[in-house]
Amino acid sequence: MNIPSELKYTKDHEWVKIEGNIATIGITAFAQSELGDIVYVEVETVDETLDQEEVFGTVEAVKTVSDLFLPLSGTITEFNETLEGEPELVNKDPYGDGWMIKLELSDESQVEGLMSADDYKALIGA
Repeated sequence: MNIPSELKYTKDHEWVKIEGNIATIGITAFAQSELGDIVYVEVETVDETLDQEEVFGTVEAVKTVSDLFLPLSGTITEFNETLEGEPELVNKDPYGDGWMIKLELSDESQVEGLMSADDYKALIGA
């Protein structure tokens, strides 16, 4: 299973790429494989400031709907609008074209609480 070492991870199976004070966030390859074929991604929180662990959107798969939890506090600055017409990109390329949101961090110290790739591998038993 692909778990890029340069990313950070959450217990909710989200990945985080930090560039300055901007975080790009998506769900992991493990999460998308557990969900199955993703048919819809909904994020209606663009331009909103949310706290860590708040729900920022949902992912709908053929069998289930899952909430997406914000791994860090901040303002959601962008939603990957390509997912509106091609939600299957989350299945095909979860760490690339299947990214979900960009977030302007409000508390960079929270990054220290995220998991490393090795910690995440241990969590999922990879």
